[in-house]
Amino acid sequence: MTDPDYRAWAAAGINALQRWYDPSTGQWRSTSWWNAANALTAVIGYTKLTGDGTHAGVIGTTFTAARRKHADFINNYYDDNAWWALAWVAAYDLTRDRRYLDAARTIFAHNVAGWDDTCAGGLWWNESKNYKNAITNELFLTLAALLHQRTPGDHGSYLTWALRTWQWFSSHGLIGADGLVNDGLTATCENNGGTTWTYNQGVILGGLGALFEITGDHAYLAQGESIADAVLSMLTTPPSPTLPGILTEPCEAGGQGCDGDQVQFKGIFVRYLYDFWLRSRQPAYREFILGNARSLWAASKNVNDEFGLRWTGPFDRADAARQSSALDGLNAAVALAPGQLAADHEVHAVKAPAGLGVRPGGLAVGTNVVDIRTVRTTAFGACPRQQHGPRVGPLASGSDEVPVESRDRVGPPPARRHRPGDHRGQPDRYPVHPLVAQRDVLHLRLAPADVQHHPAAVGRTRPVTGVALPLGYRRGHRLAVGRLPEAGRGDAPEQAVIFRRVGHGVGAHRYPGVV
Repeated sequence: MTDPDYRAWAAAGINALQRWYDPSTGQWRSTSWWNAANALTAVIGYTKLTGDGTHAGVIGTTFTAARRKHADFINNYYDDNAWWALAWVAAYDLTRDRRYLDAARTIFAHNVAGWDDTCAGGLWWNESKNYKNAITNELFLTLAALLHQRTPGDHGSYLTWALRTWQWFSSHGLIGADGLVNDGLTATCENNGGTTWTYNQGVILGGLGALFEITGDHAYLAQGESIADAVLSMLTTPPSPTLPGILTEPCEAGGQGCDGDQVQFKGIFVRYLYDFWLRSRQPAYREFILGNARSLWAASKNVNDEFGLRWTGPFDRADAARQSSALDGLNAAVALAPGQLAADHEVHAVKAPAGLGVRPGGLAVGTNVVDIRTVRTTAFGACPRQQHGPRVGPLASGSDEVPVESRDRVGPPPARRHRPGDHRGQPDRYPVHPLVAQRDVLHLRLAPADVQHHPAAVGRTRPVTGVALPLGYRRGHRLAVGRLPEAGRGDAPEQAVIFRRVGHGVGAHRYPGVV
């Protein structure tokens, strides 16, 4: 049986979505302000995960046009503001245009004013200050954590807010006894037992995954898995022999159906479940995402490639909120498709080589951005006790494991390694050199058949191949490792590792935070 063509499905979905786009307003007809931020995020996600830049121009157009409605993308609702901020973080990750990151920081600074001592902390939903709800605080937490990861020299400001928000969120009972996040707090600051909307289960996964990356504390990962597992158990249809449970919004079961906000929610959950899968690697989450994409395509669309509310079908009607929600689901499936995994995501957990240390940071590769944590280590095969700086961040699978890519062998790497200081072993015995992702997992493997030495922050390194990400790279593309000439200013070390795609005219660009 041929594997589904998730990439073609996503392309059809975005082409249909863009029929609602109005470049004069930077918004999508048939939907509202906050939905437009999520439609933009879905377009950015499609561009990033497929490498198809057909619709990338929408980012700049929206940035110019939409702010005419609300200056700096800020209105009276703190949650609306945060959706736009997260969209601009995603835009920055894709384009490396600092205007977008600055916009997100401006929004965050505004939203801080929504925090006060009522209920011992937490953000209000809006400036009327009549409700403290889950989603606004989840967005604030996630945004703070992401801004911390993208702010070199952040000495705790964003991180302090992220940690403070999680402490408040987790101590105020917003996660109910069933493991799902309820809608908000009562006037007496207790869980109101409100509807467990799917997006409330999703955005918190983004915050918890980022906190795990930042701190290495597996408690964040465990809490996220508990919430995700509860969703797969309680907010889905019964599984069938061919499909896992399909995500359902609680309002779908009611006679009145879902309103224009609620039809957006499911895609947000899947978007953040994919992000969380990059840290957790739970097979059930991948199967869930792929199964939901298959159900969307088979049962929930019309002849115009427009998707309805119920991902199990039947199709009801079309609008940009329904469509962008479905596109989020299809985007995640593109990244997790069997063919993609077979070529690029043969991931095995192996013990990290001794001497590894991780620093927050990342690299921009041409027009495709790889948000990573760069690895500082000794030269390959050097004495395990030789350190080049302390570990100041987690590895992708925790403090002692690294996910690595193996394109042409299955199972753990060979048991035999070089003796300390010995670089003369056979090429296929070189140890794997991992890089650890912040948002996507970038796996690099040694290419010992094409050895060239380059100066770098870790001493003598070797060219690498095999980018295990759907970022427009394919097998056979080479990355070169070299010195970053402008490193050494400010808090940066004297040398740093950079990467560029070889033979395709794509330069390597540093952004702050690279070791």
